[in-house]
Amino acid sequence: MKHQATVVKHTGSHYLLTELPGWDLFPAVLRGRIRLKGSSSTNPVAVGDTVTYETEDGHKPTFEEPAVITGVLPRNNYVIRKSTNLSRQEHIIAANIDMAYIVATLDFPEVKLPFLDRILVTCEVYNVPVTIVLNKMDLYGPEYKAMENTFRSIYESAGYHIIGTSAADGTGIDELRKACDGKINLFSGVSGVGKSSLIKALDPSLELRIGEISDAHLQGKHTTTFYQMYRLATGGFIIDTPGIRGFGLVDLKDEEIALYFPEMLKASENCRFTPCTHTHEPGCAVKAAVENGEISCERYSSYLGMLEETGKYR
Repeated sequence: MKHQATVVKHTGSHYLLTELPGWDLFPAVLRGRIRLKGSSSTNPVAVGDTVTYETEDGHKPTFEEPAVITGVLPRNNYVIRKSTNLSRQEHIIAANIDMAYIVATLDFPEVKLPFLDRILVTCEVYNVPVTIVLNKMDLYGPEYKAMENTFRSIYESAGYHIIGTSAADGTGIDELRKACDGKINLFSGVSGVGKSSLIKALDPSLELRIGEISDAHLQGKHTTTFYQMYRLATGGFIIDTPGIRGFGLVDLKDEEIALYFPEMLKASENCRFTPCTHTHEPGCAVKAAVENGEISCERYSSYLGMLEETGKYR
């Protein structure tokens, strides 16, 4: 008899599942090769996926006799990245996400806008709603105010919501916790932005439960990089991701990239030519919007950088 459950952790070919919204975790494995139609990713089953599974004689799965994943249900959405090494492999970070929170910092480490824009474009492509979390607000004195205002102007004018947070002094934590309630939330960002501290601030009891989830049977089995879902005591679920070093775009043609910059898509309705690359054409409404400050130079620069990277990653 086949059942359905959600993947909450995977390490190599070993998985933990639960039947959401419950939180009764049990182990599972893949038997054979599951291939998803139209997908060439390295992981056919991702955290957040709803899967079908079978059990041995209908008994509760154990690590000695785990459930067997037999299929993956169609995804509502997902976040995928292309490796920046020579392999150029695609990897699905997570699936079926209600909200992606991209954690960034003005400093410690300094935010790299082209990298942030690359993640935002990917979320737009695969229909994942996004909120930007500006973390470590307690570290930014008056000298950072102009930088914060510029950052907010760039992304709020593009249509993105920004929450300022600090795990150290509690800034924005209540707002973020309330926003996560009842949803499956992805937290992502580069190493050092304080993502783990932020998650623990949302639910101080989470550290204990993280230890409980990391069963000894899963250790030492390709655990260098893994993604994991946690349940918040206050409601909702968080998918935590390792710090991302590089983020290559997947399957985007030159003429499509601007469609996933919301502010450019809106302005392009008034371009003289269709399609328009927004680089050299006369009567380009996007270039005019950049010149008059309606579209930020920083976002336009990121767009041009993505155009230059077609077929490669720098």
